[in-house]
Amino acid sequence: MDFLHSAALFLHILGASALAGGWLATFRRPTVSSWQHAGAWVQLVSGVLLVGLLEMDDSAGPVNHVKIAVKLVILIGILVAAILGRRRVRRDEPVPTGIAHAVGGLTLVNIALAVFW
Repeated sequence: MDFLHSAALFLHILGASALAGGWLATFRRPTVSSWQHAGAWVQLVSGVLLVGLLEMDDSAGPVNHVKIAVKLVILIGILVAAILGRRRVRRDEPVPTGIAHAVGGLTLVNIALAVFW
């Protein structure tokens, strides 16, 4: 069980890195990269897996469902923005600056919630 938790946590951190790193790499010319799109999906899948593993672990204590819900709502916003941005890229249309920065900014908010809450 420890290995599965560590693997899911590794993937979760990797997804956050793809989201934040992709945003910082394209900050001057905002767009949504395929890495950011994949990172959002990795965050969702690994986050759900981490919560499930935490619910199954009796020694972990109670799960903060409010925190999980807030982070999930923010992640859904990130995922929607990433999907909309990638759709624009595939059509060779410019990605609106607000969508590109929403992906990165909301990612930083989600990381901050994970660290400080």
